Amino acid sequence: MPDVALSSLARALGRVPSGLYIVTTRRAGEPVGFLGSFVVQVGLEPPTVCVAVGKDRPHLADIRAARGFALSVLDAASRALMAGFLKKPAPGRTAFDGLRVEAAPSGAPVLADALAWLDCRLAGEHALADHVVLFGEVVAGALLREGEPHAHVRKNGLSY
Repeated sequence: MPDVALSSLARALGRVPSGLYIVTTRRAGEPVGFLGSFVVQVGLEPPTVCVAVGKDRPHLADIRAARGFALSVLDAASRALMAGFLKKPAPGRTAFDGLRVEAAPSGAPVLADALAWLDCRLAGEHALADHVVLFGEVVAGALLREGEPHAHVRKNGLSY
């Protein structure tokens, strides 16, 4: 495929909008999480969402071990909450430092200043290419304030 076509494909894929979420769980009792955008609702009864996690991400093993995850839904007002999740924290620090964190019913951490949160029980998974799609049955959630979720569009749909 010529570079021009690849560039066109990458740009076309980049036009597929997604939201921005902080995907969280626990590792040895401590909160862990990452910025996720490959998230979608895939079922109504029971309510089910899926999140794609890179096969090489340590969070994949954490979610499997915890048998669940939580999603904190970001909006324009809460977009700054993702700053600590964009890079590896300095030694002795975590991405959660300075954030108001509460525990969802499962114990998974959720961000108190997000637009909303969902608490999910791991219901299945499917490996595809470089990601594993994790399916979560939504067992609890809350809209924390009125607002619209942040819509994210990439410049290049073939990389982060």
